[in-house]
Formats: sequence, C-alpha cells, structure tokens
Amino acid sequence: MILTAALPVLANAASAAQGHLHFADLHLNPVAIDLRFFQIKWYSIAYITGILVGWWYLLKLLRQPGAPMARRHADDLVFYATLGIILGGRLGYALFYAPQLLTKWGLFKLWDGGMSFHGGMIGTSIGIILFARSQKLDWLRVHDYLACAVPFGLFFGRIANFVNGELWGKPSDVPWAIVFNDTVQSGMIEPARHPSQLYEAGLEGVALFAVLWFAFWKTKARYEPGKLVGLFLLGYGLARFTVEFFREPDAQFNDWWGGFFAHTIHMGQVLTLPMIIGGLYLIVTAKGRRRRVVPIAGDASVA
Repeated sequence: MILTAALPVLANAASAAQGHLHFADLHLNPVAIDLRFFQIKWYSIAYITGILVGWWYLLKLLRQPGAPMARRHADDLVFYATLGIILGGRLGYALFYAPQLLTKWGLFKLWDGGMSFHGGMIGTSIGIILFARSQKLDWLRVHDYLACAVPFGLFFGRIANFVNGELWGKPSDVPWAIVFNDTVQSGMIEPARHPSQLYEAGLEGVALFAVLWFAFWKTKARYEPGKLVGLFLLGYGLARFTVEFFREPDAQFNDWWGGFFAHTIHMGQVLTLPMIIGGLYLIVTAKGRRRRVVPIAGDASVA
C-alpha cells in the first residue's frame, strides 16, 4: 500500500525545476532519532522491523498442519537467522563490492553502512543448516518456511534505501523520476532518475510476498521440500535482474574489464544468476521430494 501510494504522489508533486521532484523537497532524514550522543537510523529500524514482522508471520505459518518445527525452534531460529544476516551481509558486501573493508578494521564499522543481500542470504542459509542439524530438523523445509517471511525485510530495507537517498536509478524522463542529491560531479546539472529503490520494494517485497503467500496458503507447495525456497530464489533473482536495468551501476566497477560491469551487465545481475538457476532446479525437482509429512507442531498432517 505504501508503494502504490508513493508513485502517484511522486508524479504529482513534481517541482518546477526540470519538471521533476527533487529529493530534498521530500525532507527525508536518514536519522530517525537524534539524541546527539546517540543516533538511531531508519536503516537500523528497517532491519529490526523486518526481522520482527517476519518472525510474527513465521509463527503464523507454523500454526498450520505439517509444520517442520515447533514454536520453541522458531524462537531460536530467529537468533541464528539474525546473526547470519548481519555477519553474512557485511562480509558479502566486503567481498563483492568493497574489498578495501577487509583491511584494518573497516569490516567491523557497521555504522558506516554497507550490507549485501546475497551475502546475508548465504550467511542465513548457513545458520539455518547448522541450527536444523543441531535440532535434527529437515533443513530444506525450514528454509521453505523462512523464505516466505523474508520479503518483509526486503521491503523495509528498500524503503530505507530510498529514505537514505542511495542506490538511485539511471537518468530518466518518466513523470515520477526524482532528482537525487549528489548524483553527479560538482558543477554539473543533476538529472532526474528512476526511484529504483521503490521498484525493488515493490517487486522484491510486495510482489514476491504475494507469490509465496499464494503458494503456501492456496497450494500444497509446503509439502514439497524446496519448492517455496525455490520460488523465492527464482522470484528474487528475476526481480533484481530486471530492476538492475533501471538502476545506476556500482561506481567501483566502472573500470573493471573495460567497463563490463557498468555497460554490459551489473554485478547485482551476475550474483542473481546462480539464484535463478538454483531456484528453477528446486522447483522442478520438488515434487520428487514430496512425502507424507509428520508434523512437529499443529494438527495431523494432510500431505
């Protein structure tokens, strides 16, 4: 609802200068609460909100027949997942986008920003596997349930990117394009750009959640291990790959391989290709893994 209401507002609120809305006119501040000696940023609130809402939704899913774990497992799982998001996201950002952070103490300066979804996903998956094996749970079915809750975090995270005025899109003349701050060198006119952060919030958050909601509640996908996480990987991969065509490439890769990552394909698209392939594999082979599910929580299995 936030996203669908946002685009018309952006289009209708265009300023006279260049005929497009200026980001500064939105009066958005990355800092939600400033106590001078301590700041709470919207990005941190987005992470916390995504985890809490995802946790609430996960518990709702576990109340249905055939759940792969009980409430007590879910409470512990959130800790493992959160640790995986933070450690994997930060390390992934350093490896994929900013290798200089691996020197000195840059990797630990979380307050300077910089998180990678792909790294967070890998870290979370490792945490889930370790947790599931320690509790003798089916790690793939646990992944299925958790995947249904991830779009909440993606949505809030992309909204926070927009509030921060970062990860903007390519120059565009569409009515809802925005003139972001400091997008070109000093002395040049800043062009209006696609609000690609909102595109990602809509596709990775709202649309992907809708697909997984339908698959879980309206089909028997949860009884075919790997199908839901496969839908997530495929859906996210396609959404991210598509939005990258509207998103400004990462500046640190402009000189790589003659500008290959800037003009031909973006690093974000390269990283989604394994997700798309892996997602397709899990979906196609899911029916072969179908079996009668003995529930750990909830009513008798109806698989």
